[in-house]
Amino acid sequence: MADIERLPEPIVDHWDWQGAAACRGMDSEVFFHPSAERARGRRARIQAAKAVCGTCPVIAQCLAHALAVREPYGVWGGRSEDERAELLGLRSLRYPARIRTAPEPVLATTGPGPRREH
Repeated sequence: MADIERLPEPIVDHWDWQGAAACRGMDSEVFFHPSAERARGRRARIQAAKAVCGTCPVIAQCLAHALAVREPYGVWGGRSEDERAELLGLRSLRYPARIRTAPEPVLATTGPGPRREH
């Protein structure tokens, strides 16, 4: 019998964990910053969001999802944008340049160098 080509899994299988999330139905402003948010407000919002995440039965799936898709905004899986960027070794999820751990080596040039006109 010939091998049967498998169809991809239903999309719902990748998202069904969200149905059990502690944040389901909550105001998204708890997890995502409003446009005029300042440092003190940001810290308080992140703490409140993490408190909800701390009670969540699907916190691991949530964090795995956010890391896999590099979710640039909000608190996901009990981690802020900055914390997720750090886990991925990035400076920022919005501007994902890798963090350099050592300076780049200076390459020596070969050849005669620039020509001088006399």
